[in-house]
Amino acid sequence: MGRARTITRRSLLVGATAIAGGVAFGAYVVRRPPANPLAAGLGPGAATFNPWVRIDGETITLITPHADIGQGATHMQALLIAEEMDLEPGQFVTGFGPPAAAYYNTAMADEVGAGISATTPVPPAYASAAAGTIMKVLGFQGTGGSSSTPDSFVKLREAGAMARETLKAAAAVETGVPVADLRTEAGQVILPDGTAIPYTGLAARAGQIAPVEGTPLRDPALWRYIGKPTRRLDIVAKSTGRQLYGIDFRAEGMLHAAVRTSPRRGRLISYDASAAEGMRGVVAIVEVTDGVAVIADNTWRAFRALDAIRFDWGPADYPAEQSEHWDIVARAFSDGPLNAVWRNDGASEETLASGEVVEAEFRAPYVAHQPLEPLTAVVQVNEDSTDVWTATQIPRFLQSVVGGVTGHASDDVRVHNLYAGGSFGHRLEAAQVRIAAEIANRRRGVPVQLTYSREEDFAQDFPRHIAMARARGKVAEGRVTALDISVAAAPIMSSQAGRLGYAVNGPDAQMAAGIWNAPYALPDFRVRAFEARGLAPVSSWRSVGASCGGFFLETFLDELIHAAGADPVAERLRLIDDPVARRVLETAADMAGWGRAPAPGRGFGVALVESFGVPVAEIVEVAATGSGIRIENVWVVADPGTVIDPVNIENHVQGAVVWGLGHAMNSEITYSDGMAQQTNYHDAEGMRLHQCPEIHVRVLEDNPVLRGIGEPPVPPAAPALANAIFALTGTRLREMPFSRHVQFV
Repeated sequence: MGRARTITRRSLLVGATAIAGGVAFGAYVVRRPPANPLAAGLGPGAATFNPWVRIDGETITLITPHADIGQGATHMQALLIAEEMDLEPGQFVTGFGPPAAAYYNTAMADEVGAGISATTPVPPAYASAAAGTIMKVLGFQGTGGSSSTPDSFVKLREAGAMARETLKAAAAVETGVPVADLRTEAGQVILPDGTAIPYTGLAARAGQIAPVEGTPLRDPALWRYIGKPTRRLDIVAKSTGRQLYGIDFRAEGMLHAAVRTSPRRGRLISYDASAAEGMRGVVAIVEVTDGVAVIADNTWRAFRALDAIRFDWGPADYPAEQSEHWDIVARAFSDGPLNAVWRNDGASEETLASGEVVEAEFRAPYVAHQPLEPLTAVVQVNEDSTDVWTATQIPRFLQSVVGGVTGHASDDVRVHNLYAGGSFGHRLEAAQVRIAAEIANRRRGVPVQLTYSREEDFAQDFPRHIAMARARGKVAEGRVTALDISVAAAPIMSSQAGRLGYAVNGPDAQMAAGIWNAPYALPDFRVRAFEARGLAPVSSWRSVGASCGGFFLETFLDELIHAAGADPVAERLRLIDDPVARRVLETAADMAGWGRAPAPGRGFGVALVESFGVPVAEIVEVAATGSGIRIENVWVVADPGTVIDPVNIENHVQGAVVWGLGHAMNSEITYSDGMAQQTNYHDAEGMRLHQCPEIHVRVLEDNPVLRGIGEPPVPPAAPALANAIFALTGTRLREMPFSRHVQFV
């Protein structure tokens, strides 16, 4: 991962130009397939046909390299291989595989390419190709951006088809029966006379022949799994409490550690550990970067010893008080550098300087990731290598980070990925693994498990970016005619990538995501983003920039539509210039019965946001009660293209709606004395069970490009709820969390 430390927009453009000429990075480097990591150490009688399938005389192993952070990625990936390989559930095991360039993410390039095309003359196809080339050369293995399914859909089916046809070829060699007369079924090659040879019985022979490439994929009409309801591979383990997550990993002779690092992200001035040194179970107290760790014989005792240490922390290198953060964001509109003009469709100052102009300002706060499983990692440092057991979305980055601590080459850092108990972007970071490596480096030869307390997890989280929007618009003759939105926000990608040792120069497409890529066409539509620098470090949070941008755009658009005297759905449909998005909104309106008069004490709100290439429409119904506002129903329609698993996708959508609503209602991170004031779930509530509405889901498949679904249903939730509350109460909510202004029951 260390070959290219700076990814610039210029390098992407050069890559696009070079690809067109066939010489990007040297044609050989680009065209050469990455090495198959499964080939190393392959035992006798075993075979691997590609980086995703390994077979020996007893076991079929399907490699599912995208991290499973609760979204069902393992099941999805295995399903795609099994579809073409003719395997039944129970006939194979899965594994995340080693970190490897072979598992570079092909789908993230589309999101990067869209951002490049929005601010340059480079066509989307060329920009995506350039980004994809860089990701291949770097071997960028990552899970995020709702990219797991689009990255996997073709190449994993191809992997399954290659394995199937190679096994048939092996059977032909073994039996003398022509391949054309063989078929496969349920993990077996079937001869014309009905004799069945298990795949495992053909492993030795298959390992002696070249993999069969170029096999056409099966017609969708023959799919057995894709598009059909299937039972997730992990559902029994998760339903019975037997699923093992990163925090559950145990190694023989393992010690346990807890850490306290600067809650201001500054330096440690001094500490007094005298009261902790003699406590039961304490093995050692060691300094780490900007903090102190306790090594003990169990995690609880390590936590208790940490509480007995007295610390003197240095100041933060960002403003100490929350009000100062907002001041910096507000000043960025005039003083901050312009990140980019993301959209400029006929917009001009003259248009918005005359006549009646509607203006509004919006705020979105810092928000914590707060997954159920706190950050944890087990590290064992040996003389020649290091082993890391953790749940991560960036395994190859961890190799570099850990190697930098232990002195080992990246290839000598073995990362064993584990199931994660949630992430929402949290496990795109490496700080906890770096600290675990620092601790284990003091106890070489001994595995050490570092576990963050919930309070440390909150204190050291890199939250969702803080952002403001200033919006102006005009209406005429019952229509919205002009829209100008400026966003000021903490830069997201540069903050996150910088912690991994990479510089990302050029515009950050996430700063105004959910606005510049909105599927609306107006005569005058301008979108700008300004960088608010010097704030607390931030990171990707589920749906990233669109979680703020969607709120800004859709609440203000609703305000303009109201000023025009138009219907919120009808006017949006008039403005939409994308047929896929239009059908999504039409379907949602039909499901909710939009247009009917609401019952007394009820209000409806609508929002349409596109993120990660998926348009999602949501309609929220709220009711007034004597104690506050209750959310009654949510109707959701999304179009990610081809659906792999209809059961899982419905669950994804429902979960995303609960996530989006809960955080819009209640959650924020605020700073005082340089420290996050929220320390645990009681300070940053999501949605309570009794507050959960009935969520009605419909998934369409008109999108010409297959996309992921984990993040896109989040952004419309907040504006749809805000717009419903306006319809009910006449009060506009322009800042989150809404509980600052509204009581929910």
